[in-house]
Amino acid sequence: MSLSRPLIGIQADVLTIGAASFHGAGEKYINAVAHGAGATPLLIPGFGEGAELRALAEVVDIDELLGQLDGLFLPGSPSNVEPHRYGGAPSRPGTLHDPSRDAASLELIRAALRLGVPLLCVCRGYQELNVALGGSLHQHVHEQPGLLDHREDKAAPRTEQYAPVHPVRLSPGGLLAGLAGGAAEWTVNSLHGQGIERLAPGLAVEAVAPDGLVEAVRVAGATGFAVGVQWHPEWRFEADALSRALFAAFGDAARVRRAQRNAVAR
Repeated sequence: MSLSRPLIGIQADVLTIGAASFHGAGEKYINAVAHGAGATPLLIPGFGEGAELRALAEVVDIDELLGQLDGLFLPGSPSNVEPHRYGGAPSRPGTLHDPSRDAASLELIRAALRLGVPLLCVCRGYQELNVALGGSLHQHVHEQPGLLDHREDKAAPRTEQYAPVHPVRLSPGGLLAGLAGGAAEWTVNSLHGQGIERLAPGLAVEAVAPDGLVEAVRVAGATGFAVGVQWHPEWRFEADALSRALFAAFGDAARVRRAQRNAVAR
């Protein structure tokens, strides 16, 4: 990939393999940023917990880091945002968390919005966006009265898990409706156990599931592209018109920022 492409940072998870910690992101997310947005992907480590990560946090200046980026992508993850981040009840035993990612991503989101860095958030990243701006989450969507079970069948083949399963109603005149060619609804996949409970101030609804769960937002008044979706548009994005358009729009916004950064550097 040419370095003339915009540079998009992807927030990494902290994964334990054996006795060691590794920082990584799913290949499907990297692929969508590289080929869907037409950008050079750069993984950003988590930081803020543990002896080694505390040392990293001391030398990472978030504004300086974002000043070198043309976009920020917050992907999905098997882990969940720790409830204390939004005033929720303690998690049930066995819930997977990633406090190091929380420490990085929540601050990165706030800084990206303040600095006008194009931002795209998916699944966990979408939930992080809501939490970063003051919203809260349902920890078990399927247990809430009136809400559906949005989880995938983990025993099914991966292609079935990521297959479109329910429509979302797109907000008339919204960004996603425009990217969808003016469509009133779109059918999406669904692989999440948590979801938005209280919508954060400053977030505008872009799509709603049949049960009323908010599944896509944009940051109202943001100076740059700032969108979050609960579903997984990165999965075989080239086969879905809205997914293609979403990543292309994100890439276009990153190219505009890159041109602006290059102009200032001259």
